[in-house]
Amino acid sequence: MATARNFSGGREEDSYYADEVEEKTTTASRRKVGKTMSSSMELELESVEKIFEAKEVPPWQKQLTFRAFVVSLILGVLFTFIVMKLNLTTGIIPSLNVSAGLLGFFFVKTWTKLLQKSGMLKQPFTRQENTVIQTCVVATSGIAFSGGFGSYLFGMSDTVAKQSKEANSAQNIKEPSLGWMIGFLFVVSFLGLFSVVPLRKIMVVDFKLTYPSGTATAHLINSFHTPQGAKLAKKQVRALGKFLSFSFLWGFFQWFFTAGDGCGFVNYPTFGLQAYEHKFFFDFSTIYVGVGMICPYLVNISLLVGAIISWGLMWPLINNQKGNWYSADLPPSSLSGLQGYRIFIAIAMILGDGLYNFIKVFSRTIHGLYNQFYRKDPSITTVLPVAGGGSNSTSSTTTTLPPPLTYDEQRRTELFLKDQIPIWIAVGGYISIAIVSAILVPHIFHQLSWYHIVAIYIVAPVLAFCNAYGTGLTDWSLASTYGKLAIFTIGAWVGASHGGVLAGLAACGVIMNIVSTASDLMQDFKTGYMTLASPRSMFISQVIGTAMGCVIAPCVFWLFYKAFDDLGQPGSEYPAPYALVFRNMSVLGVEGFSALPKNCLMLCCIFFFAAMLINGLRDLVGPRWSKFIPLPMAMAIPFYLGGYFAIDMCVGSLILFVWGKVDKEKADAFGPAVASGLICGDGIWTLPSSILALVGVKPPICMKFLSRGVNTRVDAFLKKN
Repeated sequence: MATARNFSGGREEDSYYADEVEEKTTTASRRKVGKTMSSSMELELESVEKIFEAKEVPPWQKQLTFRAFVVSLILGVLFTFIVMKLNLTTGIIPSLNVSAGLLGFFFVKTWTKLLQKSGMLKQPFTRQENTVIQTCVVATSGIAFSGGFGSYLFGMSDTVAKQSKEANSAQNIKEPSLGWMIGFLFVVSFLGLFSVVPLRKIMVVDFKLTYPSGTATAHLINSFHTPQGAKLAKKQVRALGKFLSFSFLWGFFQWFFTAGDGCGFVNYPTFGLQAYEHKFFFDFSTIYVGVGMICPYLVNISLLVGAIISWGLMWPLINNQKGNWYSADLPPSSLSGLQGYRIFIAIAMILGDGLYNFIKVFSRTIHGLYNQFYRKDPSITTVLPVAGGGSNSTSSTTTTLPPPLTYDEQRRTELFLKDQIPIWIAVGGYISIAIVSAILVPHIFHQLSWYHIVAIYIVAPVLAFCNAYGTGLTDWSLASTYGKLAIFTIGAWVGASHGGVLAGLAACGVIMNIVSTASDLMQDFKTGYMTLASPRSMFISQVIGTAMGCVIAPCVFWLFYKAFDDLGQPGSEYPAPYALVFRNMSVLGVEGFSALPKNCLMLCCIFFFAAMLINGLRDLVGPRWSKFIPLPMAMAIPFYLGGYFAIDMCVGSLILFVWGKVDKEKADAFGPAVASGLICGDGIWTLPSSILALVGVKPPICMKFLSRGVNTRVDAFLKKN
């Protein structure tokens, strides 16, 4: 969720993990734009703007074209399905910027070519229009993450609440409904946009923040619109189309063998039935093979290490304590049994990782601001820490004489400051939406009062600024971390007897939407700055994309919710793991540690501090050795889910690694396109499969795998009957 919003080393430098996959869902992944980006960076050194000097920059009104928003709508629906499926399966969401950029370029180029042949083309396709499409698509699909359909919002449902005996009373449950979900998203998703608009010049021009994901996207778009880059983009689109078709047809083929529970290729016991029972198998999922090709090797290896530690070692050992540590009569899904250890230890690692990185990024933010505002000599400029520089490069600042502005910087700054967004629009918009939200949100969630919402909105601009500034420094969005803080603070404020669990989850949604959209908008401003797109067109595109997402994302989730009866159930096709994680965080915040099974608190403390220690060690040894140390956040995800998707992702890494050894140039150029095709094809298949399930069409075959002993008993039973 950018996006991931984003796991990412790109929102994320070294992390891409599930719920932070928008949180940490995408630095290195967003940077993997292949040869196109590297070649465009070479052009950058030669002055990109001189290459485009002969091309007139259209006014901001002409950058917002009808065709741009039609393409954005189509791609927004596609990527919302992809993000939603990832949300409801593992929560790991890679950057989809490359896919959005390639497909946006392809669709509009095709559109303009047809119009040109018919003599009806009135306006050529520009990089500014390409940037508008990119911004709108990412804003639309981003709501599928920040909307909490795989985390806090679905965690309110009775389906998730039934999986634990704590705090599952009616006042702590709210069933999903299309009406209130759309209404809630509309009143909370726009505040973040208005909160940081007045700071765009400070962030982009004065502080010169890097925003690596926005910068990488700009390089990608600029390269598309050079003659050499356009040729490569066409080849990349063809590769994407081939693997999209393959992935879609493979999903269709697999559907025929899934007539019952545990049927199909997704349950293939690749390493034997014993390993299958411990969640170690390859499930032939093209979407996660593609995700593995995009995510850095370290993320995929960390996932596999986490699966081995948990499902290979810890859970079998704890299971041996059945009857001692917990009752042997408990159902497998009970949080008072083995399932409780899985969930709460994973939560402990997530919180430990989140707290460490919150302190690290927040301290860097304060340090950078101090040097900006309190430097003694105004003729001296502060070199801020930037992403990817390692702990040593980011732990200190130096002062140097400001270099003279290049032609590109002069040109970009001139146009970036040309179309001002009046501050009264930002302030008036924030206050107006805040008032409406303070009135309507308590009507949606009766557990919250107006003063809870007002308190959130008083501190929200500060949090939005910190997140946007921190993202500019490190490319790391802490949206999920701020949301978790809201869970504990608001939940405890409301109290257990007044529906504190539901109140904490709702407050998490309010904060996550504000800080996530704020950092996304600043990333888009950086992209617009480097492609000469007007800030006004960027802002309007973000607003329109957010509005589309507020409708599309709930509708897509509603389709999943109605089509799949076992949605959110452990072991199902769509277990929505982070819904249960977020709900249990809220339970902990309201009821304390009484909800934990025996010895679970001790294990949680061990893994909480272990996550902080591992992160500290990674920063201490520097980038040279930290690439050999697993990421705690990534390790935590398979603690609950198992290792099957980690194996898929490692297969993706292996494919890319071997391809790079055979032909590095082609792997760099086409790897992201192939991965995007695998992801998009599987995502598109989700729509017809959901419709088939909704209308009651069942697959004709069940392909199941049995042990020799079970198969003998089944044969004997069938012969008797």
